[in-house]
Amino acid sequence: MKVHYKYVILGAVGALILQFAAAASAQETLPSKASVSGSSAPSTGNIAIVESSQSQNRPDKVSTSGTIAQPDKVGGQGDPAFGGERHPLYRLSKSDTVDVNFTFSPDFNQTLTVQPDGYVALRGAGTLFAEGLTVTQIQAAVQTAYRTFLRDPEVTITLKDFDKPYFLASGEVTRPGKYELRGDLTVNEAVAIAGGFTQQARHSQVILFRRISADVAESHVIDVKKMLDAHDLHEDLHLRPGDFIFVPQSRVSKIRRYVPTNSMSWYMNPLQF
Repeated sequence: MKVHYKYVILGAVGALILQFAAAASAQETLPSKASVSGSSAPSTGNIAIVESSQSQNRPDKVSTSGTIAQPDKVGGQGDPAFGGERHPLYRLSKSDTVDVNFTFSPDFNQTLTVQPDGYVALRGAGTLFAEGLTVTQIQAAVQTAYRTFLRDPEVTITLKDFDKPYFLASGEVTRPGKYELRGDLTVNEAVAIAGGFTQQARHSQVILFRRISADVAESHVIDVKKMLDAHDLHEDLHLRPGDFIFVPQSRVSKIRRYVPTNSMSWYMNPLQF
């Protein structure tokens, strides 16, 4: 009996010891899990911050053609406005003249003039549509045309005669017309070249039209009177080739022709009556 009681007591003591050990281990695992979950949350926040900073500093996607794609711009190619080119190359127009020189076949050297229909006549190679092409493009087209009977022709094309840069001035200026754009000119300088404003001009609403593409043009309203009165020309826009300046007529000059001369003289000098 005594031996039996000893085994029972030892079993009970062992069970108590196991329960205490299990409780202690459970208390240790709970703080460790809490600390792990607490530490994981800030790490996630750090990762999010890093990803956002990387997304801000990530360069724009590069297309297969080598150009930088910018989705926030028209056409995805970083166009300044309405799909226009930022630094456009000169494109041939009617009556332009180019010199064509063959390095190893000088017999085919020639001077080409763009005809009114946009074509040029190549010596021994037919015709080629050249209007709207850049010098590089027409050089590649001439090489392709002569490659049928010349082996790898080396061609150099030089722009000889072309349409000079110009601007147009119209409306209430002394000498409206087309003027050659030489150097860096502003709107005020262009108006001065056109002879200045007339007495009927509305100085506060000078309009500058600028062509963006073949079908789209933008307009800017310039308050020349305010700039001159304030002696501040920071808002004086610089001209680009093909710009069109229009000076509208003032409101007073519009109604002046409908007012009788006698009435105008009475308002101007009522003491004469």
